[in-house]
Amino acid sequence: MANEGAGGQPVYILREGSTQSKGRDAQQFNIMAAVAVAEAVKSTLGPKGMDKMLVDPTGNVTVTNDGATILREVQIDHPAAQMIVEVARAQDDEVGDGTTTAVVLAGELLRKASDLMDRQIHPTVIATGYRMAADKAKELLQTIAVPVEKTDRELLEKIAFTAMTGKGAEAEGAMLSKLAVDAVLAVEDAGKVDTDNVKVEKMVGPGAMASQLIKGIALGKTRVVENMPKAVSKAKILLLNASMEIKKTQVDASIKIKSPQQMKTFLEQEEAMLLKNVEAISKSGANVLFCQKGMDDLVASHLGKKGIFAIKSVSESDMKKLSRATGARIVTKIEEIDPKDLGYAGIVEERKVSGDESLTFVEECKNPKAVTLFVRAGTATVMDELERALHDAIRVVSVVVEDGKVVPAGGAPEIELSLRLKQYASTIGGREQLAIESFANAMEIIPRTLAENAGLDPIDMLVSLRSKHEAKNGKNFGLNVYEGKPIDMLAAGIIEPLRVKTQAVGSAAEAAVMILRIDDVIASGGPSEQTISEAKQQAKRQLAAGRMGGGMPPGMGGFM
Repeated sequence: MANEGAGGQPVYILREGSTQSKGRDAQQFNIMAAVAVAEAVKSTLGPKGMDKMLVDPTGNVTVTNDGATILREVQIDHPAAQMIVEVARAQDDEVGDGTTTAVVLAGELLRKASDLMDRQIHPTVIATGYRMAADKAKELLQTIAVPVEKTDRELLEKIAFTAMTGKGAEAEGAMLSKLAVDAVLAVEDAGKVDTDNVKVEKMVGPGAMASQLIKGIALGKTRVVENMPKAVSKAKILLLNASMEIKKTQVDASIKIKSPQQMKTFLEQEEAMLLKNVEAISKSGANVLFCQKGMDDLVASHLGKKGIFAIKSVSESDMKKLSRATGARIVTKIEEIDPKDLGYAGIVEERKVSGDESLTFVEECKNPKAVTLFVRAGTATVMDELERALHDAIRVVSVVVEDGKVVPAGGAPEIELSLRLKQYASTIGGREQLAIESFANAMEIIPRTLAENAGLDPIDMLVSLRSKHEAKNGKNFGLNVYEGKPIDMLAAGIIEPLRVKTQAVGSAAEAAVMILRIDDVIASGGPSEQTISEAKQQAKRQLAAGRMGGGMPPGMGGFM
């Protein structure tokens, strides 16, 4: 990029090959990229959403309709598009569900903003209106929400089932929902839920109905040596974060041995050190050992002779879960082992579960605050999707347990927000009113997409939904995609956490506002495969036509 200097000579301020896009062109280009991301996941929304097949460079295949997974796997380089991916990531981190809703809403907000800019409404005015609308929407959502008690298991299971609908888990949904609720309530502590304490262990097997909740921990590891007992009842468990091997010197050193007797003495001393550690463990009363570090074969053999079940190289996260489940304290020095540090489990057993594969089960713990969901499925692809569905279910149930508020699903909150935001817009003066109205219209993209993905007429469905919501006591009506008509979602038990909606609205609005405020894009790289001017023209054509499915902009990557 160059500016005219004194005497008409160009003054270069950016290195050669850099490109600059300014003003409306830059805004259109960014909006095009962001909307393309939304279009990429739009068809996955809802119970009848379609799946995407993602193939990575190594040939691994992922089949899913989880928005967060899709956007994580697809290679996206465009900076504006990455900002929309951040919306999905924030939604997944905060509540674990509603990622597709947040992304689709962000894309529609930007599409509506583009229309307003075509009408000469300044981006700053649109951004102000969007912020006002988002704040009002969160306030209105509080009036739509209904309270729920964590003791209402039936309702919690319905919430879990709603989160898993459309992810290939419907056939086993009732059973998996029960497992998810049991897992969350087991690790709940004083109204707070740390979902990291729900460990998911998966293995191909007879089918999803064989999945189970273990009131303890299942580890994908086995005994160190065969002479150890295969099962230990009334287990006294020691968790050790110390090496059971001879320590290597930290600096270069050498030991000169001049005779076989010296060698024998040296080895005997090493062996004595290791056996001293074995005696310390045995003296503590422990009959099960989980070691985070390595373990010498000699130590393992002697532990086996003493009837101690031992596993080495346990991950730090599993050690923490074992501590939460058994009540054991993680010991860092063998000399400091105390019987008070030991945990308890009714049974610790190495069990063959599929073919030649075995797991170690730590069960019958006293009030475990860490549990394991053991997921089974007929194929690895189905198993992975079941794991994602259970992840969503666990997260939404934990959010409801913490917040105690839910809203009807099926597009009901979006239609209600759309109608009430339009009423709110009429009370606002200035051009911000137009932005709030556009925000209100954008909310309808969720029920519209639900209808489209179910093969229903979106216009007819929106008209029916508006009619129900304009009537008295109609705020809970959403779209039943199976029957093709509005129903009371609250009465039908199709519900989701309030936080899913507030987070989706907030993050979508923030991303849209940030992208709208960008009026200058300076790229320091070389030219892309498609020139900047061509990309601008394509953005203008596609935005004018109201469609974004005709391809992604440069740097968007794509599905293989």
